[in-house]
Amino acid sequence: MTENELAKIAVDICFRIHTTLGPGLLESVYEAAFAYELNKRGIAYTRQQSIVAVYEDVVLDVGFRADIIMEKKLIIELKSVAHLERVHHKTVLTYMKLAGIKLALLVNFNVDLIKDGIHRKILGELL
Repeated sequence: MTENELAKIAVDICFRIHTTLGPGLLESVYEAAFAYELNKRGIAYTRQQSIVAVYEDVVLDVGFRADIIMEKKLIIELKSVAHLERVHHKTVLTYMKLAGIKLALLVNFNVDLIKDGIHRKILGELL
C-alpha cells in the first residue's frame, strides 16, 4: 500500500474510534483502539517504535518513540490535549526525518469533531 492509501485507512480508523469513544480519554486508550483496528484490517504496524538519533556517527539513546508506524511508511502520533502546540508538530517532523518516513498524521482526539484534530505532515514541510 502507498502512504496515501495508509493515511486514508488511518483517518477512517480515527473517525471510528472518536465516534465510538469520544474525546477526553488518555492517549494510551486511543493507541490501543487504533492498534486493535489495524489488527482487524490485517495491516502491519509497530507500537512505541524507537526512533534513533545519530550525531556525528554516534547513536544517541534518547528515547524517541513514535506511537504507531504503519507498514514502515506512515507515522501516527496520537495526542489527547486541550490544544496542539507548535512543538507537537515539530516533534512529528523530526520523527519523520530521523526515521526516513515521508508522511505522518498528528491526531488530537480531544476535540469535538475529529476532522479538526487530524493534521497531515509531509517531510520537508515548514511551519
